[in-house]
Amino acid sequence: MNQIVSPAAQVIVSIIPIVGICFAASIIFFALLWKHHENVMLIQKDSYKPPRIDLRNFSLLLGLCLVGVGIVLSLMFLLLKHLSWGLLGGLIPLAVGVMLLLFHRISK
Repeated sequence: MNQIVSPAAQVIVSIIPIVGICFAASIIFFALLWKHHENVMLIQKDSYKPPRIDLRNFSLLLGLCLVGVGIVLSLMFLLLKHLSWGLLGGLIPLAVGVMLLLFHRISK
């Protein structure tokens, strides 16, 4: 049961991701450009207020997300390949998440 795929279909299938990536990149570029122009206009009108970032809450949120992702990836890599270099794909986010949670804990 060998199915022969036409060359035209192969070209179309290979072009779709390229077009998607280019489209997403252009949307991100124009969003950043418009945000920059908005900030420039606010600075000219003297009404620009820089955004205030709550580093403690950000580190808590990012730490929890990374710990969750790290645990899931570590467990999956342990179950699939046991001890191998692929396990670092789960241990690295786990370690970064733990460090962010420690930062949140000691930054009072």
